[in-house]
Amino acid sequence: MAKRIDDTNKAIIRALSDGRRPYSAIAEELGITENTVRSRVNKMIDEGVLNIASLVNPEMVPGIQVVMMGVKLKTLDLEKKAKEFCALRGVFSAAVVTGRYDLIVQLILSENEGLSLLDFFKSEMVKVSEILEVETFVVYQSHELWVPYCL
Repeated sequence: MAKRIDDTNKAIIRALSDGRRPYSAIAEELGITENTVRSRVNKMIDEGVLNIASLVNPEMVPGIQVVMMGVKLKTLDLEKKAKEFCALRGVFSAAVVTGRYDLIVQLILSENEGLSLLDFFKSEMVKVSEILEVETFVVYQSHELWVPYCL
């Protein structure tokens, strides 16, 4: 069940677009105490509402390639399959979607790290059963795409 986010939490989240920003600066900007910012951030993290992470621009990291895959499955247990994909090396996101695919899976690859697209199919994707069809979309150029370095 989705959590309701109040206006103060929304303001804190916006202020954390730079995850290095000190809680004291956020507190001063919002007119609340630093302790309030800290406790709200910790609560949102604990509840799974917020994640403060380091992300990279894949176009600026040599050897990195982002791939999106549309996946059709033989099963309707889509949530289970999405979690199975998330456990694979290189996968940073798996979403249950509408349309011609059941899942959209996003991955980051690097031949320098021993994970090319072919390696992913041969050593990782074989771990997931009941795959009917896969279509890959290699990202050649992106705008405002930031991804975790999960290799």
